[in-house]
Amino acid sequence: MGSVTRNFGRQVILAIVLMVLWLLLSGYFDNPLLVGFGIASVLFTVWMSQRAGILDSEGVPTNVFPGVLTYMFWLTVEIGKANIAVAVEALRPTLKLSPRMIRVPAIQASDLGKTIFANSVTLTPGTVTVDVDHRGLVIHALTEALADEAAIAEMGHKVARFDSATPTPGDAS
Repeated sequence: MGSVTRNFGRQVILAIVLMVLWLLLSGYFDNPLLVGFGIASVLFTVWMSQRAGILDSEGVPTNVFPGVLTYMFWLTVEIGKANIAVAVEALRPTLKLSPRMIRVPAIQASDLGKTIFANSVTLTPGTVTVDVDHRGLVIHALTEALADEAAIAEMGHKVARFDSATPTPGDAS
């Protein structure tokens, strides 16, 4: 009975969040017909998601949110530094690109953690995640400096810190 109640609670929260998002993005506050259609479409979407088995235990990972804020700030700084490095490289009279592929282990236990790690690498200018498998991430980097495996692994450890399912080396918790 507990999992049914918890699942229903998630459906209600999802429906409320989607409805608020729909209202904010559509701007239709004064037309009852359109608001009614919005409510109907949100309820239908949540119902279909439940029937299709899309709503799972990782559907609303609230345990991730506190660490995400500090990670987002750190990632923004790293993206800025990488932007400058790529711009300096692009503006050089003679390009000294040395593209390379590297493999970095993905220590995150959840798919969400691995996805955040792979997307973070891709967001950083000069690097692109090419593949993710059980051995880790395959990354293409434009220069030797951007292919710094230790720096990319540090990014993975930062993601693992807020991916609560993953114990990170050096953490006592």
